[in-house]
Amino acid sequence: MDPADLTIAEAGTRLRAGDLTSADLLHAVRRRASMTEAVLHAYLNIDHDGAAAAAAAADEALRRGDDRGPLHGIPVALKDNMVTRGLETTCSSRILAGYRPPYDATVVERLRAAGAVVFGKTNLDEFAMGSSTENSAYGPTRNPWDPDRVPGGSSGGSAAAVAVGSAFAALGSDTGGSIRQPAALTGTVGMKPTYGLVSRYGLIAFASSLDQIGPITRSVDDSVTMLAAIAGHDPSDATSYRGGYPDFASSMGDGVAGLRIGVIRELSGEGIAADVSAAFRATVDALVAAGAEVSEVSLPSTEYALSAYYLIAPAECSANLARFDGVRYGPRLPGSSVEEMMAATRADGFGPEVTRRILLGTYALSAGYYDAFYGQAQKVRTLVVEDFRRAYAEVDVLVTPTSPTTAFALGERADDPLAMYLSDICTIPSNLAGDPAISLPCGLDSAGLPIGFQVLAPALGEPVMFRVAKAVEELVGFSARPALASSEGAA
Repeated sequence: MDPADLTIAEAGTRLRAGDLTSADLLHAVRRRASMTEAVLHAYLNIDHDGAAAAAAAADEALRRGDDRGPLHGIPVALKDNMVTRGLETTCSSRILAGYRPPYDATVVERLRAAGAVVFGKTNLDEFAMGSSTENSAYGPTRNPWDPDRVPGGSSGGSAAAVAVGSAFAALGSDTGGSIRQPAALTGTVGMKPTYGLVSRYGLIAFASSLDQIGPITRSVDDSVTMLAAIAGHDPSDATSYRGGYPDFASSMGDGVAGLRIGVIRELSGEGIAADVSAAFRATVDALVAAGAEVSEVSLPSTEYALSAYYLIAPAECSANLARFDGVRYGPRLPGSSVEEMMAATRADGFGPEVTRRILLGTYALSAGYYDAFYGQAQKVRTLVVEDFRRAYAEVDVLVTPTSPTTAFALGERADDPLAMYLSDICTIPSNLAGDPAISLPCGLDSAGLPIGFQVLAPALGEPVMFRVAKAVEELVGFSARPALASSEGAA
């Protein structure tokens, strides 16, 4: 087997047995990237020199007996909205072109401390706004299962890199489903942790009350490994959770016998594609056969969650992106006054989707409309939180399809923002609630494209969420890989 196709756990085993070195693993992902990037464009920036130095250091540390754990010597990728010391960070936006941060985000520090090798920065929808990774100022990423289709978004570059084997794992950010939706469309495992469990310090903010950093991997075990490396309180992030956190793997492998699983009525029927619905129902049936108690649960406020999200998120983005004005970051266009310089720089630097959301958010926050729009959206958010609380009094976890469809064609929804926004209808409610959720593959549609299965849990319920996800992984036995994920297919 090509080392690029190993999971983190498999690569670690061979690394410690002396069968492979970190330099070998880096060579494998670099070779895979060299054979696929011309088609996929998963990466914006590959740090060849930095990764080579880190791999050499990891190998030398292992020779000295300094083993830092399961991520030691493993090449990983980072979505390009996490700052990296001295390495360009653009958020896929022209307004940050050439920006080289003077520090690492906390998650980057923690991955480096765990011995991981940062291979490169991956493509995304500009400032993480989108569901297809078509809104990048540097061109779209394509889906490794079918390059004429999108990989999902906004962490489409991270998901495509993991799916095709040009990274063993990657970090994405999830504001309304931006880890789980691309994971579903690329056949990978994408996980959003409880809000505050992972530090957002150094994540360039889109919507601060919704953003979360999480891993994209090729197995549930690897997802646990990545989360364990980056979770924990960070005094640099005022929203960081201060309490202890559970052992994420404490019940992995215990199966689902006796667990209460709720199927969300409003997110599993109308609007779900037939192939997606069939794969979802088959997986639920498998859980029942394995001993789970499955029942239907209603979350009536989910009907309004999408509308609330698209008022709250743009409102927060309009405030967060005010800092990008040509004064402190990136390129600056000339103007006869400071105001003209700022206006010209922002008009040139932001793409159409970011501009649309800034305008929408500014309008929602404006005098006279604040209570009518933003205030009402926050009330809906409260209803969503209460719906989830009542549901978790009855069941241990909730399940839904991750995305209502499989990967759609590039450009298919580019002129229809509402259709694009509906791509995240199954994932947005858990962002409003702040609870953890995970997507993993549960089959292929008639066109051979992956289908995602989503498991949601209450706050700090990652152990039971991973327990169910591991059971689904074993019951489904999904092992398909995109044709590009092989030396022959990539040639």
